[in-house]
Amino acid sequence: MKNSFLSIAKTIAQSANQWLLRTPERALDEAYDAVMRIKAIEDNYFGGGRISSDYGTYGRSTSTYFQGELRKYLNLAKVRLAEFRASNTLLRLSNRSITEVEMNDSGDDYRVNIIDKSALILRKLKVIDEIIAVYSDPVMASSTLVVVSPQEPLKKLGNNGKGGGNLAKNKGNSKPSSSRPRTEDLIEEVESLADKTGVLPRSILKSMDRIKRELDPNAEQDVVDNFRVSKARTTIAVRLVLLLVILPLLSQQVAKNFVVGPIVDQLRPQEQSAVFLNIDLEDEAMTELRRYEERLRFERLIGKSPNLTDEQINESVRDKAVELDQEFYSKSNDALKNVFADMVATLVFFVILVNSSTEIEILKRFIDELVYGLSDSAKAFIIILLTDTFVGFHSPHGWEVLLEGVARHFGLEANRDFIFLFIATFPVILDTIFKYWIFRYLNRISPSAVATYRNMNE
Repeated sequence: MKNSFLSIAKTIAQSANQWLLRTPERALDEAYDAVMRIKAIEDNYFGGGRISSDYGTYGRSTSTYFQGELRKYLNLAKVRLAEFRASNTLLRLSNRSITEVEMNDSGDDYRVNIIDKSALILRKLKVIDEIIAVYSDPVMASSTLVVVSPQEPLKKLGNNGKGGGNLAKNKGNSKPSSSRPRTEDLIEEVESLADKTGVLPRSILKSMDRIKRELDPNAEQDVVDNFRVSKARTTIAVRLVLLLVILPLLSQQVAKNFVVGPIVDQLRPQEQSAVFLNIDLEDEAMTELRRYEERLRFERLIGKSPNLTDEQINESVRDKAVELDQEFYSKSNDALKNVFADMVATLVFFVILVNSSTEIEILKRFIDELVYGLSDSAKAFIIILLTDTFVGFHSPHGWEVLLEGVARHFGLEANRDFIFLFIATFPVILDTIFKYWIFRYLNRISPSAVATYRNMNE
């Protein structure tokens, strides 16, 4: 038994040692794979040139997707490159005399090439540094993907036009950028000019631009491409929302029932632990016991249980007290389990957020398009529903129930002073945020929705 345990420990230690020794090589390979993915995007979609919004006729949704992919792979390459440098300093991968053997099949002849490990590492590092340097140059950074926001279309398009004119000259095999502006750029430019000059109503300019886009021979392909990108973005956004909801709940239940629960039951035996964690649980148990005794006496007085004696009533009350003792002991243990299980769920939630930066950006834009794409009456309805629910006249009762439920969930005593102070301050802050958002953003993006909201509120 002891020899078996030692052999297992030795095997685990050897596996861990091998994994540690391969860390520099693994990190370098992952960084190299990330920059190769960037290179693949450049070759397949940008003619071998830089990933930029000036190339071709890609729409804003497509450009957003390419920008997210570029940012994701650049960050991955930088992190893995830093990991390689740190681990290589300790393990000295480049100084080890390891060679790689490649078998090249050409007909019936086989040729063996011996590749020096140091040369292979230097070659990969050179490729990684070249691609990262292309997108780290502050002069060329203005030529990379620019996603035009609804708030600052003219400024960003202007900067992009200045900085991205010579994009096709970055690499020898790149194709020249198309002189025809993108459809989304035309829309944003027309809206910006209308906002600045105000010579013609924006509806006339939009109609002229719509006719221009419909006469474009590539309009059908643009619609298909935009639909595909929109479909992919919707899938990613819905999947992220489901992950953020399902995984924390699932981890909370698994941790509570199979990890934290047995530990709490073992460390807190019923015979040596207090039944009640706080005064609220004790008051609830005493009230239930008192009502049970009063109900028995009441039934005896009205003739439903005339044969009950005081001794029988006391015996029934004693049995009820034992039952309540077991019930509230389980409630106290559940409250302790909830604390640690919710910590695990919160950790899982933040891990998903940290590892889904690109998906979060896509989800944010999906929500923006979903909200701002509603009709004016729908926007006003949702705003009134949210404000009346969280900051309206009846909202204090809802906040009070919510806070008491949270306190009961964690086995805490409901502090009335804290609850009233929270109700007196937090809804006011939320109301201020709602009004600022309406004044700062919604009033500029959809003034008719603000007018509808005011009319419905009055």
